[in-house]
Amino acid sequence: MSILVDRSSRILIQGITGGTGRSYAKRMIKHGTPLVGGVSPGKGGEMVEGVPVFSTMRDAVAATGANAVLSAVPTERALDAAFEVVEAGIKLMVLYSENVPLHDAVRMRAYALARGMRLLGPNSAGVISPGKANLADINDANVVAGRIGIVSKSGTLSYEVIDSLQRNGMGESSVVCLGGDRVLGTGYTDVLPLFEADEETAAIVLIGEPGGALEYAAAEMAKTMKKPVVAYITAQHAPPEKRLGHAGAISSIAGAPTTAKEKLRAFREAGCITAALLTDIVPALNKAMAAVR
Repeated sequence: MSILVDRSSRILIQGITGGTGRSYAKRMIKHGTPLVGGVSPGKGGEMVEGVPVFSTMRDAVAATGANAVLSAVPTERALDAAFEVVEAGIKLMVLYSENVPLHDAVRMRAYALARGMRLLGPNSAGVISPGKANLADINDANVVAGRIGIVSKSGTLSYEVIDSLQRNGMGESSVVCLGGDRVLGTGYTDVLPLFEADEETAAIVLIGEPGGALEYAAAEMAKTMKKPVVAYITAQHAPPEKRLGHAGAISSIAGAPTTAKEKLRAFREAGCITAALLTDIVPALNKAMAAVR
């Protein structure tokens, strides 16, 4: 069992004939991810890495039975691309495109929610369940199947945690990257229940950042969970006015502090173990898992 994707997934790449799409297709085929085709307008009938290309998402779904999409289209086409994916009946979309205009992101998020599609992104590094399926900007060679679930806004920080886990003999059940833009289709509270129900996940690492309220909602949910959650919030010593790389890390909410230190305080008050440094995550996991045995 895994979350969001597994060996039974049937995956398409939207924008498969572009440079990014081709590179993803090559890696997916090499490592056994169940890629069944791709979509590029006007390119129907071509082949990329041995899988067929279709001109429309509807044609691709009808021919392949696809249920998941990795979208690697130019930012200016992201809204129309998301609408096309929703209309085709896809249930999971990873939107890799970044800096999507705010109102476009709001519209695609609302439409996805209304039609029952899970949207990761915009600006999402994707999702991977090692050895099963990879819709992520994470190299299969750098992950190993294990018992730790990771949910994060940042793909880069996820890599750091993955490396630390493996140096200590641990692996990942699934890694889910929510995205770095201000408006996201999926939040921590959408992913935590999936890890809670996943029999292959023993503990969860939650990686957050300053700005926004998603981490506060996650802390509230963690109070009710049986599986341990270890929280790390980056930029703990950054000045409050500092602009960070993610758009989501510079947005604030009225009446509530959104600094890293305040978010860590919320997780501690929720009963979670927090990590001051990335290198503290593995010891924190060991402590948390020992407490529930």
